This record gives sequence, structure tokens and C-alpha cells, in this order.
Amino acid sequence: MKTYILTAIAVIALTACDQIGQKLGLEDPAKKEARMEPEAKAVGSACRQSGRAIEDCYSIYGWLPKAGIYAGWREMDEYMRENKLETVAPQLPPPEPPGAKRKAKKETTENATASDAKAEVKTEPKADSEKKADKH
Repeated sequence: MKTYILTAIAVIALTACDQIGQKLGLEDPAKKEARMEPEAKAVGSACRQSGRAIEDCYSIYGWLPKAGIYAGWREMDEYMRENKLETVAPQLPPPEPPGAKRKAKKETTENATASDAKAEVKTEPKADSEKKADKH
């Protein structure tokens, strides 16, 4: 009876390995690229339709496979040339790559502390001059 229970637990654990590995970032690179390929093609197509250069798409969407972005960009380029379509100007700024928000937060906090320190330095001499004026 114990062996059946242990076998059942092992089978259940092994079926969830792919899902757990994906959540932990331990996914097979080939499987990950195959999973992200359609998304990269869609991004490449959208970049071409909005008039972005392929190099800009590579830099904005650095986490997607470049081959997929290029394939989508090229397909949309052919489609737009055949149907004589104009580019559509994007209404929103491009999204920030992952991790850029963290860097921006650090920079703003560093700038805020630097500006606070400058403000403190500027206010101190005023206080000294006021004291001198009171003495005379």
C-alpha cells in the first residue's frame, strides 16, 4: 500500500516539474524560445507597422528572440508593401524593458537625496547671515 502511495506522489510531482521549473526560471532554453517565438513575431510586426526601426525593436524588447522579431518585422513589411499601407504612429511611448523600473526608482531616490543635501547646504548659509544681521 505504501509503495502505491509513494508511486502516486512521485508521478504527480514529476508531472508538475515543467510548471515548477518554468516558475523558477529553470526552463529548457529551446522550449523557452519556442514558447516566445509567436510573441516575438507579433512584436516585430507591431514595430514595423508603427514605423520603428528593427534595431529599436531589438533594444526595446531585448528579452524576446531576435530571430522572431525579425521574422515578424519582415512579414509585416512585405504585407504593407503589397497592400500599400502607411505606418501607424504609436500613441504611447515604448514600454520599458524589465528591470528598468527598478533602476529608475533608484535614480530618483538618489537624485532626491542629492537635491535634499543641496537644499540643506543652501539653507545653512542663510541662517548664518541672519545671525550676523541680528548681532549688528
